[in-house]
Amino acid sequence: MALSRRKFLHFVACASAGSAITNTAWAQTYPARAVQMLVPFAPGGGTDLAARLIGQWLSEQLGQQFITINRPGAGSNVATEAVVRASSDGYTLLVFDPSAAINATLYDKLNFAFLRDIAPIALLMRTPILMVVNPAVPAKTVPEFIAYAKANPGKINMGSGGIGTTPHVSGELFNMMTGVKLVHVPYRGSGPARTDLIAGQIQVMFDPIAQALEYVRGGQLRALAICTTTRAEVLPDLPTVSEFVSGYASDTWYGVGAPRGTPPEIIQTLNREINAGLLDPKIKARLADLGGTVLAGSPADFGKLLAEETEKWGKVVKFSGTKAD
Repeated sequence: MALSRRKFLHFVACASAGSAITNTAWAQTYPARAVQMLVPFAPGGGTDLAARLIGQWLSEQLGQQFITINRPGAGSNVATEAVVRASSDGYTLLVFDPSAAINATLYDKLNFAFLRDIAPIALLMRTPILMVVNPAVPAKTVPEFIAYAKANPGKINMGSGGIGTTPHVSGELFNMMTGVKLVHVPYRGSGPARTDLIAGQIQVMFDPIAQALEYVRGGQLRALAICTTTRAEVLPDLPTVSEFVSGYASDTWYGVGAPRGTPPEIIQTLNREINAGLLDPKIKARLADLGGTVLAGSPADFGKLLAEETEKWGKVVKFSGTKAD
């Protein structure tokens, strides 16, 4: 028997209301079991350490285990796709860095669109990048380095931990904004690149401060500038690149996301607890050891950053002509 239009609409409205009540009740009991936090990189890196710190906090506060699972591959795309394909129930999360924004342009074909398919939860921290050179390079300031690079086009080698990494695109941004032509030399990780920089096999790197600082203090590397828009407390006398190249800015950040469609109540629960953890003195101190500054904020704040970063690095990738292997 066919339903009248009025009865049909009443049925749809009741079903929708029932679904909303069920989702709300379900979210209120979250988490009822262990939560997986996928990290797109191998253990030991900044993303991994940040995930384990905040995962431990969430486990303690929410009464269920938040388990860090390392799933490296394809420049972070393997883990991202796994989370995109996971159920939107809050039990599979992604802890990621700027590669998410860079890959949107770096890869011609992806099985997902990050801004569409991953819901931002919370930004954890931002870490400055240092522009460092081998001490044999005859430049002690950014203007001197620019002049030196322009006098030697195509002869200054810039190392990084791989194509499309934040240090790599930081250098390409420097090329784009200064008109120099640093030659990118990708390595299988920033450690080997840094070793060759110290040995003089390459001349310059844009290196996260947590990894580069001890070599700068030890004299094995010379820091020319910091890539954030403000000076760093640990190196207060070191200028920023933007003091010489107006508008230049680059750093590394870490954040947490979930599959699109995850109930907003769950997103808000996680955001609230993560922000509380970022204010905990022990967590703040541990993240500071990574050279980072915690940045509590709303999911919308993080979403805005993701959109801005995707647009910014998309322009840099296109300018450089870089493509993933």
